Amino acid sequence: MVVLDVSVVNVALPSIAGDLGFRPGGLSWVVNAYTLVFGGLLLLGGRFADFVGHRVAMFLGLAVFGATSVLGGFAQTPGQLIAARAGQGLAGALLAPLSLAVIMVTFREPRARARAVGIWAMVSAAGSALGVLLGGVLTEWLSWRWVLFVNVPIVAAALILARLSVRDGRTTRMSRLDLPGALLVTVALTALVNGLIRAGEHGWGTGGALVSFAVAVVAGAAFAVWELRAAAEPLVRFGVFRARPVWLANVIVLFLGAATVAGFYFASLFLQNVLRYSPLRAGAAFLPFCFGTVVGSMLSGRLATRFGARAVLTAGLVLGAAGMLLFGLMHADSAFLTGFLPASLVASTGVGLCMVANTSLATGAAAPHEAGLISGLINAARQIGGSLGLAILTTVAATQGASSAPAERVHQLVTGYDRAFLVTAGFCAAAAVVAAVFAPGARRDEPAVLPAAAAEQDHAPA
Repeated sequence: MVVLDVSVVNVALPSIAGDLGFRPGGLSWVVNAYTLVFGGLLLLGGRFADFVGHRVAMFLGLAVFGATSVLGGFAQTPGQLIAARAGQGLAGALLAPLSLAVIMVTFREPRARARAVGIWAMVSAAGSALGVLLGGVLTEWLSWRWVLFVNVPIVAAALILARLSVRDGRTTRMSRLDLPGALLVTVALTALVNGLIRAGEHGWGTGGALVSFAVAVVAGAAFAVWELRAAAEPLVRFGVFRARPVWLANVIVLFLGAATVAGFYFASLFLQNVLRYSPLRAGAAFLPFCFGTVVGSMLSGRLATRFGARAVLTAGLVLGAAGMLLFGLMHADSAFLTGFLPASLVASTGVGLCMVANTSLATGAAAPHEAGLISGLINAARQIGGSLGLAILTTVAATQGASSAPAERVHQLVTGYDRAFLVTAGFCAAAAVVAAVFAPGARRDEPAVLPAAAAEQDHAPA
């Protein structure tokens, strides 16, 4: 639901603009309000769930998500809708890391945990594609308001399942939440995401972007100093980054987020602006992406068991790069069957392979009381990577597609989009190199256990 809500609104934006009377430049904040709050609060959301307990946090997050979805669906002004989307981002920042943390705590046996993480990663990767399809169906057959109302039955079902299956107990050893650290990291992440949004929309040298980046650097440095030297019970235990699985998984997901979020965005634009697909048809065109993601996710666990994380991660990222290169070869006369379809299948299979293997790598050795932290870090890295990739590639595409001559417009758009796809292929290739060099191989090169997890194992009863 949280991942789906990022993309489900995109195809409804033209209808929203016409109905609510958005001013030029204001419509992007329907997406940005969600992204900004979501990205800024992810790390705090993960740690907050560890502190208050997963069940309480789950109920709170679902209640806020459902309520703000209803408010957004009934919005009568741009401001009301933007405020509701910000509320959804707040709830999403709690639910996204919490969903993975619950899996990490519930499934302790390695094989069962790997299977559960695989399903989580598969649903997460396919959610964006399904969001585009669902948004097209609801907008074309009902109303844009239903892209928000559709969350209500999902929330109701999730509340019932949470009551039946999510445990009550807290998994953290903290006696209090590190409020100064929480404030500093939230300011740093929010400023960083805001700077990336502004850079993508207005340019990297604009005052708003530069000020946001400066605030992010200052707040980030202050956060690091506070956590390392002053915090009695740090929000982030920086020792987790001494474990190779944690820092490696975050680096890979940073690159992968940059590639997939931007790739998804430009693929949707290509279908609607170049191939002239309707929102519904464009959404349906992403179904093969869902199929490839499911196939890659199902194969990932078995292949990792046999060949190791290094082989699966590298292969998945190479496939992702190849798929993005195929997208970059499309032109104005490309047919769906010979252009978009093979590119989508190759890229999505690679994403499925990589997402499951990378998430399993990060979570496999985590201690229960660090579940929210590890999950928050992974989700924050993916969100920052996505915002960074979109900001960079919006600039790349714009410099190649700014001609005002109507006869050349489509050609200019294709040139810009293809250039953007080539850069996303570069992101995947860079991540593949990192995985090939640093990821653990099969059996004899297993990832190190996190220090906290090792301590728990040492004191576990025989």
